[in-house]
Amino acid sequence: MSRVGNKAVHLPSGVEASISNGEAFIKGKLGQLSAKISPLVNVELKEKDLMVVPINETKAALSMWGTTRNILNSLVVGVSEGFQKNLEINGVGYRAQVAGNNLVLQLGFSHDVNFPIPKGITITCPKNTSITIEGIDKQKVGQVAAEIRRYRKPEPYKGKGVKYEGEYIVRKEGKKK
Repeated sequence: MSRVGNKAVHLPSGVEASISNGEAFIKGKLGQLSAKISPLVNVELKEKDLMVVPINETKAALSMWGTTRNILNSLVVGVSEGFQKNLEINGVGYRAQVAGNNLVLQLGFSHDVNFPIPKGITITCPKNTSITIEGIDKQKVGQVAAEIRRYRKPEPYKGKGVKYEGEYIVRKEGKKK
């Protein structure tokens, strides 16, 4: 039995859900999202809850049971509260700023890195060494954060680079004389 799949996805006030043709549509105050539902599970709308039930007891159906429930939960949280990732920039002269529709990063290269901000994502720089990425789609927010981090991953000797807030960098000792 799936411990995650057994839980119902509660729809907070202001969030509406509809299921048709193997697709779930969730609408809330921040926007609308949809996701395809696996044919191995059934999704039932009961009052203000979404229940996911496997069609049979096969391994594949039981695997998709908890996965589908978590995908639906992410959609509900996204349209009601939204998602946020924070990045920190460490290094002398490393900084970021939002200029129009681009995020301009100075990461120690001979040139500035211009990152175009995708639709549905809001990027702000409260300080020039921190970046906040917000949006309603959990996957898209995480993907944008990973792409920005990929420009200059934190290195283990001095810890310079772009890292997630709260990420621990395992430090190495340098050369000894």
